[in-house]
Order: sequence, then structure tokens, then C-alpha cells
Amino acid sequence: MRILVIGSGGREHAILWALNKTSGRPVELYCAPGNAGIAEIAQCVSVLPTDIARLADFAASHAIDLTFVGPEAPLALGIVDEFERSGLTIVGPSSSAARLEASKGFAKDFMRRHGVPTAKYRIVASADEALEMLARGDFGGSETPIVVKADGLAAGKGVIIAESRQVAEAAVRSLTDGSIVDSLAAEKIVLEEMLVGTEASLLAFCDGRNYALMPAARDHKRIGDGDTGANTGGMGAITDESVLSQSMLSRITREIVEPTLAGASFEGFPFRGVLFIGLMITADGPKVLEYNVRFGDPETQAILVRLQTDLADIFESMARGRLSEMDVQWSAQSSACVVLASAGYPGKYAAGARISGLERAIDNVEVFHAGTARSQTGEWLTAGGRVLGVTATGNNLGEALDRSYRRVQMIHWEGVQYRRDIGTFRQLA
Repeated sequence: MRILVIGSGGREHAILWALNKTSGRPVELYCAPGNAGIAEIAQCVSVLPTDIARLADFAASHAIDLTFVGPEAPLALGIVDEFERSGLTIVGPSSSAARLEASKGFAKDFMRRHGVPTAKYRIVASADEALEMLARGDFGGSETPIVVKADGLAAGKGVIIAESRQVAEAAVRSLTDGSIVDSLAAEKIVLEEMLVGTEASLLAFCDGRNYALMPAARDHKRIGDGDTGANTGGMGAITDESVLSQSMLSRITREIVEPTLAGASFEGFPFRGVLFIGLMITADGPKVLEYNVRFGDPETQAILVRLQTDLADIFESMARGRLSEMDVQWSAQSSACVVLASAGYPGKYAAGARISGLERAIDNVEVFHAGTARSQTGEWLTAGGRVLGVTATGNNLGEALDRSYRRVQMIHWEGVQYRRDIGTFRQLA
């Protein structure tokens, strides 16, 4: 079976690793464009994820049996629609369904229409309108925390938690002047009340009618220990039974997962692919922070190391609308992923630093590559902001974290940075 995975980060490395590890049949793996670590287990193809026409041509000319899409941008651009028009098998949501991530305003209105609990919000069409709304005190007094979001795709950097109205006003300006995100992503702004509670992420395989939940995860977005500093694409993630109780999971399924999928079908875009629901568990119950329409990064790394079912079989069942026939099994273990990043990330960073220690190993630990390259002499080099995701399993979270951090200590390059408190969290208040 020939499988093409689209993307180039740690998420895609983990997907390909799981395909290689769990498949009970021969698989030939390709990745576009991939990275140096991915090249160890798959054939990398020099095509960008957003070059949909070339990707379709490659899939057709190389008799690819199934394509899986990692990042959000090609999904929003309609890669699934294009592949299906060409008679190619692909797993992912249509461009209509991808609006759940591509437009935060669309997602908020969708939640309101279908009774999915979320924060109070307003959508504004310009920076001036947002500033006027803040000045009027529509979201409370001058010291009321407010969440300011760019409406469009912003690579995880389009959400700013403002502790006061003054900070919120500065956030609006920074999002709309192009200094943080592409100005197109912030053509509209979403203002929200700040929710208080603990965060969790719940992902599900979906085939348009049926779904299978994955282990609940918790991400660590901020660059610094204690959840300080700038937002990033994610500095680490865990899975553990403590993330969501069984009673809370049942409530989320009933109040959020099923209404979301039913609403998508009702509005004419049955959801097929991986649905990611970012949650805040508040005193009033679970509420949705955001939807993503694909695997998260680094949640994927922490989740897939626990998968026991053939991932290729799962993908095929999703593509064919037969997920209900699958019994998706997960290990009872906990897991932890610690991201190692370049100096300067999430701002400007230099590439090309020599990485040492990758040849070493610890049982039950995988090192997923997000931004690496090889020199002409075969040395491993940094080639991105987030470089590696050191991921471990254990009989409990403490064991998984210990293994992950022991492996982290074996890896070095000049300027390497990582959080030392993955697995701990504070309640947002």
C-alpha cells in the first residue's frame, strides 16, 4: 500500500512513524515535503503542502493509494475537494468543513447555531471597530481580561490573552499591523470573554457519520516555564487519565462532540478527518476554545505513541465511511512530549546549529523531527523554530516525563531551549 502524508513537521513524522509501526501489511511511505528525520522512514517529495495541483499529479502518477493531510493550510485551500474531483483517495475535511478552523468567526457562529458551549464573543470587521467596542466597555471594565483573536489561520500565533483593556487594544493593533500574523489572517477580529478553568484537547477520527475518540491531551503553548512568555505552536503535550475524568469525557461527548458533528452534517459539510476540540473545563462545565480540523502538534506525538490499532486501516475506514467497523485500541499508559526549540523561537531564530546526541536511545522514547536537516557530511542540523519532539510512554505520567527528560538531557545544540515543567499546569484565572 502506498501512502502519501502531506506536511513537514513533528506531527507528520509521528504519523509516518505510526503507519510504519502499526501496519500489518507492507506500506510504501511518501511525505511532501518532509524533513531530514522523516527521510529515515519515508521518501520525501519536494512539493509544498499548498501546491495542490502538483500534489494531485504526484499522487496520480505514483499510484498513491491514500493521502493524509497534516497541516491546515492545504485543507483550507481545498486539497480534499481537488483530490476527490480527480478520483484520488484522501483523508481530511472538505474546504467547507475546514472553515471550522480557517475562520474563528465562522466557528463561533457555528457553535452558537448548534448550542455548543463556548465563550461570549463579538466579531468585528476592522481594528477601529474593535477599539471602539473595547472603549465602550462591551467586555467589562478596564481591568477585565479579554481574548483577542485573528479570524484566519495564523500558525498558532493569532490568539492573545489580554489582562486589561489597554493590553487588548495593543493586541488588536499588533494583530492588524502585520507584525505578528499575516494581515489577511486579521481582516476580521474576534473578541471573547476570557474563560477560567483548566485546558484540555480532545481529538477524534471521523468519517462523516461515525467517530472514534483519542486519548485526551493537554498542550503547553507558552514558551516559558509557568506558562509565561509568548504563545508558540506548542512546547509540549501529555496524555494521562488525569486530563479528563470519565464523567467529564461523557459530558463533552454529549454536549460538544456529537452536536458538532451533527451540526456539520446538517449544514451540508459532513466532517471527515481528524477533529480537534480545544476545551476549557470551567466551573459551569466544558466550553470550546477552538476547533482545529487536523491533528495538533505536538499533541499528535503524545497521542500516537499509545496507538495499538493499524493506523493505515483507520485511515482507510475514514475514507470509506466505515469507521464504525473499527475497534480503535490505545495502550493504558501515559505519555509526554517535550519540544526542543531553537534560540529566539517563537521570534526570529537562526538555523544550521549542529545537533549532538541523536544517536543515543532510551527504551519507550521516540524522537520526532520537526525542523532538522543533514549536512553534506551527515551531521544533524537545526532547520526550524521547533526542532525535535522527545516523546515517551510510561505506566504513569511521572514515568513518562522522567524518560522524556532523561532523553532530552542527551541532546544538545548551541542555544537549545525547552520547558522544564511539561506535565504541570496552572488553572487559568
